[in-house]
Amino acid sequence: MTLRKLLLGSLVAGAVLPAYAADQFVVEDIKVRGLQRVALGAALTYIPVRIGDEIDEFQLRQSIKSLYSSTHFDNVKVLRDGNTLIFDVSERPTISNVTFDGNKDIQDEQLQQSLEENGIVVGEPMDMTTISEIEKGLEDFYHSVGKYNAKVTITVVDLPRNRVELKINFEEGDAAEIAQINIVGNKAFSDEELLAEFELRDELPWWNIIGEKRYQKQQLGGDLETLESYYKDRGYLTFQVESVQVAMTPERDGIYVTINIKEGHKFKVTGTSVIGDLRGHDEVVGKLATIQPGTTYSAAQVTYIEDIIGRFYGRFGYAYPEVRAIPEIDEDNNEVSLTFSVNPGKRVYVRRINFTGNNVTQDRVLRREMRQLEGAWLSDSNVQQGKVRLERLGFFETVETTTTPVGGSSDEVDVNYTVKEQQSGQFNVGIGYGDYSGLQLNAGVTQNNFLGTGNRASINASTNRFNKSLSLSYTDPYWTINGVSLSGQVFYSEFDAGRAENLIRYNQRTYGVGSSLGFPINEYNRLNFGINYKNQQVTNVDGYEQVRNFYRPYIDTNNPNVGVKFNIYELSAGWSRVTLNRGTFPTSGSSQSASLNIATPNSDINYFILRYDFRNYWALNDAQTWSFLTRLNLGYGNGYGQDSNGNDYLFPFWEYFRIGGADSLRGFESNTVGPRAVYRSPSQIDGPPSLDGSLNGIPAGPGADSLYVTEYSVGGNAKISGGVELIFPTPFLSEEYKNSVRTSLFVDVGTVWDTEFDYDAYKDLEVVYNSNSPPLSDYSSPSDFRASYGIAVQWLSPMGPLTFALGRPLKEVEGDETKVFTFNIGTTF
Repeated sequence: MTLRKLLLGSLVAGAVLPAYAADQFVVEDIKVRGLQRVALGAALTYIPVRIGDEIDEFQLRQSIKSLYSSTHFDNVKVLRDGNTLIFDVSERPTISNVTFDGNKDIQDEQLQQSLEENGIVVGEPMDMTTISEIEKGLEDFYHSVGKYNAKVTITVVDLPRNRVELKINFEEGDAAEIAQINIVGNKAFSDEELLAEFELRDELPWWNIIGEKRYQKQQLGGDLETLESYYKDRGYLTFQVESVQVAMTPERDGIYVTINIKEGHKFKVTGTSVIGDLRGHDEVVGKLATIQPGTTYSAAQVTYIEDIIGRFYGRFGYAYPEVRAIPEIDEDNNEVSLTFSVNPGKRVYVRRINFTGNNVTQDRVLRREMRQLEGAWLSDSNVQQGKVRLERLGFFETVETTTTPVGGSSDEVDVNYTVKEQQSGQFNVGIGYGDYSGLQLNAGVTQNNFLGTGNRASINASTNRFNKSLSLSYTDPYWTINGVSLSGQVFYSEFDAGRAENLIRYNQRTYGVGSSLGFPINEYNRLNFGINYKNQQVTNVDGYEQVRNFYRPYIDTNNPNVGVKFNIYELSAGWSRVTLNRGTFPTSGSSQSASLNIATPNSDINYFILRYDFRNYWALNDAQTWSFLTRLNLGYGNGYGQDSNGNDYLFPFWEYFRIGGADSLRGFESNTVGPRAVYRSPSQIDGPPSLDGSLNGIPAGPGADSLYVTEYSVGGNAKISGGVELIFPTPFLSEEYKNSVRTSLFVDVGTVWDTEFDYDAYKDLEVVYNSNSPPLSDYSSPSDFRASYGIAVQWLSPMGPLTFALGRPLKEVEGDETKVFTFNIGTTF
């Protein structure tokens, strides 16, 4: 484009300059006429002539070319008035506005970016010669996605003050569908087998309501590469795509694709060898490059070997190793021997580690997660480990890393991490509703990346129909430079179990303070130790059998409504191992944790709680958009020792495990899985009449007592729960939300039991039933497990994490309460 303008400028100059060709003169003044928007000073900067210069024809031509190259002018003429040099110019119009109409396949933002790349920018000069090229470029884009009837028209509307408006009108039309895809020359594999690997489709199954048969040139190119890989991964080393024909119906609404291939023969590997400067790693590289003789050739296996050898050298500072497999083909015997040529290149140092995108998070927070050191040999594994550790923080939606050479140095590189921050905190003042908690009022601030320091701070107050709480906590994950963490918390809560869902009535008030230290063992393992003080007050306890034995030693028989207070000093110890690829919505790796909480002997009650949690993610494809999750959660608690009266300490009932609902066993009502409350009533027989004639009741004896079992759960001191989930891309959701929304199919399994429940003491007693009461079961047995299946969606919304689940029971027990739909706010992922 610019070359044409310069040529035109030369022709114009040739037309107006012959009269002066023989004359050289000294310029006494320079004038530029026709300027409107461009300042005189700016125009003069493009004229390589100054007052006092002696000029000739060649310098005049160069001046015209320079003015055209500024892109500000459509026409330039040069005149002479005595010794005054005059440039007559016509400015290009300024683009005032650009509008789009009729575009559906291309978003306005994409169009705007494409136009800017072609020099069409609001406020800049308009080059009229680019209009037809832009029209053709946009139509070519539509053709590439199968819309061959598409038309693009650009209308230029003149405005005052040498301005123009561009109106771009689109007639997209319908996309041409693939009528048929034919593969010619295939013998080893059927058309169905090969076409099943294609993204393009000429047929769709009846159930695929969202599929389409639109032709796209880019997809065809990808399918041809897939076809080649399919053959070469199965031994057909000399496979070729000989030609591809794409034909269109006369109506331009159907496409016929014909692919002509030459399969060749299946090859066997006779052996492998390695050449090159292996830098002392001959034995290891030789083992990595070994393929057993007689193995069918596989291009994927060869590529994997090339990659793993390259990554091996990357651990030792060789940033750009070259590994190439050289095949020696014996077509007569259909055999191939492979020679791996290895050139590690230069060993390089890391000059600097750079971070971009961390607008809130402080640089030191990212830098302390690095395992690659500045000034050390480059290690690809350390660079990738730093990327994984940043992703696990939960502060970033994406983390990308690149390695770039340092200009002027052959043995230095810079390592660059680019992060995209996501919301790591929440400010809450409002009102909400949950199907479990009911009406919720809350206010507070939780910040996982407090002031960009990487520390976690939280102050929260909340209230709902059964719980009121206030808590303050702070965690510094790098309290010491070695990664020792320190956390502390203060808390207060009031809990009314009778108003909660499916629980037996009791009231509980708790306040306390605690602190813990965490010690890193290695890259994946960590130990935690803590101490807590809790003041626990329990009142209004129902007198059901499972709680009476625990509660009786502590209650004041003269004033039973006062309740009981406990001072509890608790020590904790825990271990965790995390290999997850990121902290939010992981797709690969595992997490394990085990903990022990024990009330010390100087507490008012002595008990312990053991917990174990396991999660493992298997990525099912290279993009890790499909994953398989397995979960296991175990819990057990009990009392230990004896009190001053010789009574065994029992496990406090408020610490009992319960499952059911959105966060444990979907498809069942919250807290319904596990032992039910059992009430025992003494039976009486009529005794001798009193003086007023009424009969006196006489206890019939323990063996004649009656039982009543409620539908409400009391929980148990042991639990096991788990399940499996298939995680898949959320349908109809754009790519930008893939890191904030997760969809999965699940199967949940779980049960709760009470190891201290004495079934033999109750099994022979008469059970009194009503319409809601379930039968008596042996609550000391874990055999009454439940199972459910369904679909769940998790969303990291601006108001906090949300979980929605549709679940149905696979196995239930008589008396269970089920629920098809559940949702929760604030679930931990």
